[in-house]
Amino acid sequence: MTIVRWVAAAVGIAIVIGTIASVLETSVVPRGTRSRITGRVARVVRAIFELIADRFENWERRDRARALGAPAFLMSLLVVWLLFLMGGFTLVMWPFTDGSLATAFEISGSSIFTLGIASPGHDLVPVIVVFLAAASGLVVLTLQIAYLPSLYTAFNRRETMVTMLDGLAGSPAWGPEILARFALIQDLSSLDGLYERWSEWAADISESHVAFRSLIYFRSPSPERSWLISFLAVLDAAALHLALCPGSAPRSARRFLRTGYVCAGELAGTLRLARTTAPYPNPPVIDLSFEEFSLGVDNVRRAGVPCERTAEEAWADFAGWRVTYERALYSLAEHVDVVPALWSGPRRRRGAQIPPMRPERAGID
Repeated sequence: MTIVRWVAAAVGIAIVIGTIASVLETSVVPRGTRSRITGRVARVVRAIFELIADRFENWERRDRARALGAPAFLMSLLVVWLLFLMGGFTLVMWPFTDGSLATAFEISGSSIFTLGIASPGHDLVPVIVVFLAAASGLVVLTLQIAYLPSLYTAFNRRETMVTMLDGLAGSPAWGPEILARFALIQDLSSLDGLYERWSEWAADISESHVAFRSLIYFRSPSPERSWLISFLAVLDAAALHLALCPGSAPRSARRFLRTGYVCAGELAGTLRLARTTAPYPNPPVIDLSFEEFSLGVDNVRRAGVPCERTAEEAWADFAGWRVTYERALYSLAEHVDVVPALWSGPRRRRGAQIPPMRPERAGID
């Protein structure tokens, strides 16, 4: 029996080390590291909320159900970490409690969950173990308290740009509509600044959402808005701008596309989703059809954008840009199940794509 207790203590040490490593990888290490504990909790929580959301036919209800998934994951992860620590330290304390597993459980639980220090006797080793248990519980709670503000700060930075785009181009966002709205207010020159700001936004997303993957699942406040759809729409607007107006399109559009497709690839890669990597196929093959593209070009022309090319002439260049980011963002949009906007690819639940809502006097039929 003594051997069994010491083997259990060794297992407990491994559990504690693995849990602390998961905490550090998830909350501290500034890169997209993978933790088994975090990954499994994420898969379980995601499966539960997918099961709940799939019960609703209405898109808005499914979005509201899924909106609870990311906060529930963070709370579940904290509970799992603390339970693993309690279980690990219980096994470590077992050899020092005269064979009483219940006493070991009481000591470790009181140390971790109440942040107090239960008395294990006067021997040095169990006293050290109890101090470590109390310290680990405090560290986990402190890191989680510091982790949440960082997440919400990054979330607010992301959503500020998405909300601004909603005011400028409607929701759900659509690339041709962005060009059309700026043409209607005779302000196409401002697209240069828009592409610059979204280049900075994409770089910020690459850093924050790859390091803290739970941010990918935090949804925008409104069901019709989505940061992924907005990102795809601005990328499409830049690609369409360069393809239709190669002489007048701002240089920032090209810079944004390069920053954007790197960001899209990193986001898809961190979740192990499908993406197209260089070298890209030549001629480019994309899922968006030429018929859909032509309708978008017609929307842009009716708004008064001075196009230098026809849809047929612009198609090859547009597809050459879109092939770099389409698969990555399509797979992300389907994985997260965001609003089914135009040009945003398939979803798990089949349904009609939703065009952007336009004011009554938008000037486009």
